Amino acid sequence: MPMYMDRHDVSETVTAENVAQLHQQDLKVEHEFGCRGLTYWFDEKRKTAFCLIDAPNKQAVLNMHNHAHGEVPHRIIEVDDSIVESFLGRIEDPVKAQNTKLNIINDPAFRLIMVAGFNKPLINESGIGEINDAFQNFNNLCVETINKFDGSLVKHSGNCFLVSFVSVTKAVLCALELQSKYKKVIDKPRAVNLEFNIGIGAGVPVTDKDGFFEDTIKLTKWMFDSVTGQVVMSSEVKELYESENLDTFIEDESIRVINSSEVRFSIILMDYIEKNWNNTDLKVDDFCKELGYSKSQLYRNMISLMNKSPNNFLKDYRLNKSLKLLNSHNENISEIAFKTGFNSPAYFTKCFKKKYRLSPSDYFRES
Repeated sequence: MPMYMDRHDVSETVTAENVAQLHQQDLKVEHEFGCRGLTYWFDEKRKTAFCLIDAPNKQAVLNMHNHAHGEVPHRIIEVDDSIVESFLGRIEDPVKAQNTKLNIINDPAFRLIMVAGFNKPLINESGIGEINDAFQNFNNLCVETINKFDGSLVKHSGNCFLVSFVSVTKAVLCALELQSKYKKVIDKPRAVNLEFNIGIGAGVPVTDKDGFFEDTIKLTKWMFDSVTGQVVMSSEVKELYESENLDTFIEDESIRVINSSEVRFSIILMDYIEKNWNNTDLKVDDFCKELGYSKSQLYRNMISLMNKSPNNFLKDYRLNKSLKLLNSHNENISEIAFKTGFNSPAYFTKCFKKKYRLSPSDYFRES
């Protein structure tokens, strides 16, 4: 049976006890709609509740809530149990809440999301894709550090980590320790044009998007990709850190904070580029039209935010996409060049070699 998570935005007067009572009303009638309520999360501060339910479809969830108490959710998405547990730590009621009469749960689903790792292939003097002892050791140190700061490792793919934290302080301190260990462990002369990047965002699992933590992951991944060799975080993360630490913030040159207007700009930009990046006719004028900027305004914003011109940003985005296609070995170099928006294989090869210091054919052969 599918699993769903719904979101309820509740009024300021609603308490954890009220939500527990509503949950109990759901449990009394759930069998009538083929549903099974697994657990829920409630955030007293943000006044949001998220229910996790096995159900035949979304309509059954709506009907159950409506029949039980009339408090229908604002949004419902289908989820995977393992993903929910990796981000939120559980898919059933907390132990302390079990076997109690009302089962009051005041446990926010709000999380700090970190993306950390290398946004380029590991290329050293020995060749491509070869992870030497130093990189293996560093990967092990990353896992140890994440565990030390109570991070939940959602995904470890190659040399990139996706991590969920409950505490903003632990998320920030973990990021700084990871950067520090990278600088100590990795032999920079051997790591060609390689930096360890970290992005930290914050958000809730269900928004207006279809994916679980989709908005937060997208923004955090963009921060990870956009700035080289730094810990990049949203102003929301900085403010949350200050609220936990008596209005003080760590002054560190490796930290970059992007403000709310930069976040809005980034979201619009990424939404547009994701839909149009492989269009060979895509021009800077198209960016300007979509974002409502003049060419000079767009250039200044992108240079300030990511130290890249619009053209270089688009080119790098396409090259990063080409790596996945090359790794799959399903298409030849020419096909990949056109599929990723380049006008010719020769130009694709030139750009690829300049960025990664080897040709796409060499990468294809050795990956």
